[in-house]
Amino acid sequence: MLDAKTIAVFGAGGLLGSTLVNALLDAGARVVASDIKLEAMQSAFGSRLAAGDALSLSVLDIADKSALTEFLTTHDPLDGAVNCSYPRNESYGSHFFDVTLKSFNENLGLHLGAHFQLMQACAAQFVASRHPFALVNISSVYGVIAPKFEIYNNTPMTMPVEYAAIKSALIHLSKYVATYVADSSFRVNCISPGGLLDGQPQAFLDAYQSHTFGAGMLKPKDMVGTIMFLLSDHSKFINGQNIVVDDGFCL
Repeated sequence: MLDAKTIAVFGAGGLLGSTLVNALLDAGARVVASDIKLEAMQSAFGSRLAAGDALSLSVLDIADKSALTEFLTTHDPLDGAVNCSYPRNESYGSHFFDVTLKSFNENLGLHLGAHFQLMQACAAQFVASRHPFALVNISSVYGVIAPKFEIYNNTPMTMPVEYAAIKSALIHLSKYVATYVADSSFRVNCISPGGLLDGQPQAFLDAYQSHTFGAGMLKPKDMVGTIMFLLSDHSKFINGQNIVVDDGFCL
């Protein structure tokens, strides 16, 4: 499905990014993995690099515009990219009444701002080269529906207000970029995962599962098929869309 395509994965050292890189390689793609932390990528992909797989690593902060432009120029032509990055500040995740405006704005700038800059740079690269390109952004079910705060009862967790603002804006920003470029050869789409299993408290897992059709929290591998579909030619006329993968959590 992705044979001979070159795909960039941003945030490749993270939970979803590392799973996706391995799936893309298994699907026959050449992968340029980037992350702000080289050690995370070396730990995740050491065996792939040793085996001589079609994988290269790049240390990159996508908030650095000059570095991002250099990255895209160096690896031109790319056939697609997936932004799995998750930048945030130290106070991210605070409860609503504890979030300051300064922290709120900083997190929007770090996350949504970096996504904006990547979309802008990818669009500019396409306009210059006209090489077909597919970009996939990672939103969330909480970019689509209001939080279900009851599932956080009896846990120290909450659903961060910044997260809701960022993920909902990301869906609309993707539509904006798709319609601004308005070319079938340049596609920008989102997926909106349900919760991903990552060591959450059992009380939360049980409450979350009660809002699904039985699967509960999903695994990163449950997302990769949809992402690869959006990167492939099978979806070449899907543009500006958001696909929810949540086992019914939004229903």
